[in-house]
Amino acid sequence: MNKFTLAGAAVLAVVLGAYAVTRSSEQTAPVQEITSPEDGAPMVASTHPDMLSPEGTMGKRAFDAVCADCHGENAAGKMGIAPPLIHRIYEPSHHGDTAFQMAAANGVRAHHWKFGDMPPQPEVTRADVTSIIAYIREVQRANGIN
Repeated sequence: MNKFTLAGAAVLAVVLGAYAVTRSSEQTAPVQEITSPEDGAPMVASTHPDMLSPEGTMGKRAFDAVCADCHGENAAGKMGIAPPLIHRIYEPSHHGDTAFQMAAANGVRAHHWKFGDMPPQPEVTRADVTSIIAYIREVQRANGIN
């Protein structure tokens, strides 16, 4: 009986491992990658929602003031500078709202992209980041990222 339990556990581990690899590759696929090699060019094409919520509107203002210099207009990223936030890597199930709060407060070590570490953003309050997250999530949804 122990042989059957061990064999079942091994099969389950292989299936779960294959699922994790497949799911991981799905999450890292870009929305629509732009292949311009020019530094500062947008990294992805993004659609902007027709209307933003009041929170999203405030978030866009804060994003444009603090984040867009690196992460680009409409969070499309900038080639050679910073990644797009309108990307499946940043969908809520992979990078939840808390991850954005922590990134702004503490900075982030490079782990998905090769742009280098993101420094902390001490001038941005938690309330600012909450609004920025609302904006990013609305733009993500407009681009099929839920």
